[in-house]
Amino acid sequence: MQLFGPVLALLARILMAFAFTFLVPLAWAWHADAMALRAVWGASFGLAFGSGWLLFRVSRKYQRELLPRDGFLLVNLVWVVLTFYAMVPLLFAVPDITLSKALFEAMSALTATGATALSGLDHLPVSVNVWRCFLQLVGGLGIVLLVVAVLPLLGLGGMQLYKAETPGPMKDARFTPRIAETARGLWAVYFLLSFACLLSYRWAGMNWADAFMHMCTTMSLGGLSSHDASFGYWNSAALEWVATVFMTLAGISFLRYFMVWRSRSLSPISSDREIRTYVVALLVAVLVVFVRLLDHQPQVGVLDTLRTAIFHVVSVATTTGYASQDYAQWPVVLPVLMMFMGSFASCAGSTGGGIKMIRMVLLIKQARRELVRIIHPRVVNPVTLGGQAVPASVMQSVLGFMLIYGGATMGLTFLMLLSGLDIVTAFSAVVATVNNIGPGLGQVGPSGNFGGLNAFQLSLLSFAMLLGRLEFMTVLVLFTRHFWRR
Repeated sequence: MQLFGPVLALLARILMAFAFTFLVPLAWAWHADAMALRAVWGASFGLAFGSGWLLFRVSRKYQRELLPRDGFLLVNLVWVVLTFYAMVPLLFAVPDITLSKALFEAMSALTATGATALSGLDHLPVSVNVWRCFLQLVGGLGIVLLVVAVLPLLGLGGMQLYKAETPGPMKDARFTPRIAETARGLWAVYFLLSFACLLSYRWAGMNWADAFMHMCTTMSLGGLSSHDASFGYWNSAALEWVATVFMTLAGISFLRYFMVWRSRSLSPISSDREIRTYVVALLVAVLVVFVRLLDHQPQVGVLDTLRTAIFHVVSVATTTGYASQDYAQWPVVLPVLMMFMGSFASCAGSTGGGIKMIRMVLLIKQARRELVRIIHPRVVNPVTLGGQAVPASVMQSVLGFMLIYGGATMGLTFLMLLSGLDIVTAFSAVVATVNNIGPGLGQVGPSGNFGGLNAFQLSLLSFAMLLGRLEFMTVLVLFTRHFWRR
């Protein structure tokens, strides 16, 4: 207890704070659902707050400064413990739900993945859909704060990459001296954009409930919906354009928006190499999908085809996962291209998943550097960003991350194949969950869901979502002997 008491004390505070999120679905249930559901949300609040209070009473006497090891343990405990508390009301509020489905749904929501094992969403109680979607908003902001506060300790190219990328005096102006001030600034930016998204959805035709839920899942790049048909439920160009704009904005680092606000200048965005590459990659993918769709469905108008291409490319590439039609029925190269984009397109510091665009940029630069060295072995040709050389330690971390990313993806796919799935469903399900995209292909495509998978498969994919969202190292470091040594 002496070793991990301070971690548990902080976890207790977080759990007590998390308890108040149950009041959001309770408020909706008070107006739209039966008395039994109000009791479920009220009891869930009491359970979470009471557990947190008891844990705090036991652990509060253990006080010391937190170490980097404590940070890793705390992050894992927060995501796992909150997921288990988040799934409790689902077990009582959703008819015929199993434990594995409830765990999968809660993990998908908190990690802002957007994969679902539930069907009949249109007929679920409003408070249940609100809970699923609101969890994504909470989890999305949690990821942004994780990038600021915890990932730098790992040396995985979080703050190190931002520092290496920025030329001149902006290195020191990038963040506030206190992490708490940065966190408050990120909260402000996140909720300001969220409020604008909410009003935009309402203006474009959604009712207040749908506007609130889809604001939550757009800004978090989560993609859960209150309708089985997702955006196909409305068949509205205006709603798709609103979603496209805010998904694109949410795919950019919220730290950059914070810097824009502090510097009163757009230069932190316009001069950023990662953001420029992000925009170019989206434009190229849209062009490829648009041209191929024109040939595939010539009966559809050019403007409608362009809107469809833009909406789905941005949705999948930013790891949101909305769909207005079953893109799995398109020529196979298109859904594969979009899932490939979802593996890396989002910027570091955004709410998106995947390996992040900045790592892809560095990997390409490293590959080009090695090709030059083959021809000119003695040339001095360091990898640079923004005119500054990237430290070798950062490049080693990026390469190590990619090795683990590839090994984990292959290993999880192999386990899914052993469990009896076909190769398309197995591989796409792993890619979709590890990168927090949401829908995959085959059985788990945009017109289906993950509900047909068995308990082992759902549990494995729940772990894959946690691995991907916490960027692998944060989780896997707990399985090393060195972590547990005093």
